[in-house]
Amino acid sequence: MKLIQITDLHVASEGEFTHGVDVRQNFLDILQAAKSFAPDYLIISGDLAFDTANEQVYHWMKSQLDAIGIPYALIGGNHDDSTLLAKVFGLEHLLTDGDLYYKLPLGEQTLLMLETSKGIVSEVQLAWLTKELAQLDGPAVIFMHHPPVSGGVPFMDVNYPLRNMDDVQEVFFRHPHPVYIFCGHYHVEKMLCVKNLAVHVTPTNYFQMKWQQPEFQLDHLRIGLREINLRPDGVVESAVVYYEGNKI
Repeated sequence: MKLIQITDLHVASEGEFTHGVDVRQNFLDILQAAKSFAPDYLIISGDLAFDTANEQVYHWMKSQLDAIGIPYALIGGNHDDSTLLAKVFGLEHLLTDGDLYYKLPLGEQTLLMLETSKGIVSEVQLAWLTKELAQLDGPAVIFMHHPPVSGGVPFMDVNYPLRNMDDVQEVFFRHPHPVYIFCGHYHVEKMLCVKNLAVHVTPTNYFQMKWQQPEFQLDHLRIGLREINLRPDGVVESAVVYYEGNKI
């Protein structure tokens, strides 16, 4: 099973100021790049919207996603409104108290798609996650926007972390098998291993940050995607591929 993950697209309205980055062309380019991998599924892990949720932007993105002919699933990020996202993408049946989280069966593998757009994983969702993990007799594959561990990116760890990550970790740590987590949010490429967790932070399609710095600093404007292969032998492999970004 081959998946392509893209994240932090930050697509703006036409003509909106985006600090010199052509985010709409970046989105179109990364979709074509994703298509070239011939994946079984495309996963979009949040921050579809540039700054705040925009229904027209969501509709435009949906038209582009539908046109490439790859099955896809998505979750919201901190710049999204998950209720509006679900309305536009026909996912309202998956909402729970305004949160968009669900399980995604793909062949013999079930992915768990989590909601962190408000900066937390709600108590109701934690209970659901506990139940779903208990039903998995093997490794778990999770997609979420925020990393569930401190990422070693001082600017993001201090200012924009998952606020109840200790509670989330407690649920993950109780799973008796490996937990593979694919996320974004931090505008860097990173891998973090904690106990049974392997957390893969995927770069964005807007800009990448210098992760070592305590204050915000731009690193580069290349855009990226992550190829994920869920192999029949149980191995989960992934790699990031970068492409040139577009300037206005």
